[in-house]
Amino acid sequence: MKAIAYYASLPISDEKSLQDIELPEPVAGPRDLLVEVKAISVNPVDTKVRQNVAPEGGAAKVLGWDVAGVVKSVGSEVTLFKAGDKVFYAGSIARAGGNSELHVVDERIVGHMPKSLGFAEAAALPLTAITAWELLFERLQIREDNTDEGQSLLIVGAAGGVGSILTQLAARLTGLKVIGTASRPQTREWVTELGADVVIDHSQPLSEELKRAGLTHVTHVASLTQTDQHLDQLVEALAPQGKLALIDDPKSLDVTKLKRKSLSLHWEFMYTRSLFETPDMIEQHKLLNRVADLIDAGTLKTTVGEHFGKINASNLRRAHELLESGKAKGKIVLESF
Repeated sequence: MKAIAYYASLPISDEKSLQDIELPEPVAGPRDLLVEVKAISVNPVDTKVRQNVAPEGGAAKVLGWDVAGVVKSVGSEVTLFKAGDKVFYAGSIARAGGNSELHVVDERIVGHMPKSLGFAEAAALPLTAITAWELLFERLQIREDNTDEGQSLLIVGAAGGVGSILTQLAARLTGLKVIGTASRPQTREWVTELGADVVIDHSQPLSEELKRAGLTHVTHVASLTQTDQHLDQLVEALAPQGKLALIDDPKSLDVTKLKRKSLSLHWEFMYTRSLFETPDMIEQHKLLNRVADLIDAGTLKTTVGEHFGKINASNLRRAHELLESGKAKGKIVLESF
């Protein structure tokens, strides 16, 4: 089968950083689906793994943790899907990625694809939707109704992949006042379209930007990028006993700064359930099905930013390059081999 992989961690400008190769077809385990990959999207985790994780023993390493496709066959213990089902999912970081014609994935982290979307539009959603949903409803424990009316959520990096779906979830399913950050005119417009009540500029001091918008404090923060750079501003912006959630990888974080206000810190890593095969791993299956229903109902919309064409090494290198620039808006998708 066709696949895109790498053999050494190289700069994305190097043609060998991602290569078109041929691999044997994977074999599904008892709880696995064998999926014919129709579309993928690219995430910052792809670039981080490519830059920092060398393949073992000279073997090819395949990236890609957002897939939309069709179930080709199922393992002996599968109960949730059958051959021919259209599916979308984010896969497991402990297994081979989905940048290949065929891919195996545990059924417990797979959802039925939204009926109203094509494969490319659906592929934009799984990883970011899981991350945003778990961060908002499980880590920050916001309720899916108007119970939290009067409270507020500051989303740092609201125009990115996770921010684009988190903004929608918070604006449409909760009672929170949603403040998104974006630094360019086109991304500010994007965040407003997604439902943010207020958009501020994260290239300026956040506490000052909040005050300019008539806000003294926020009760919750979702820091999606550059947490170490913004930490002092986030602590200042948070109300006493507020909650700070993050998804990025700060080199260091002085958590003692949270003590004076009794702020709580919450990490979100959407691979935790699949990596440790937690007893509640199937919650990601349920979550993706719920997202599909919300898409089909028109409550949420796909977050495709750009379509980069066919799934091949050249186009994936372009996608990695854009993500590494920090200027991507929404999600980058690729479709068909």
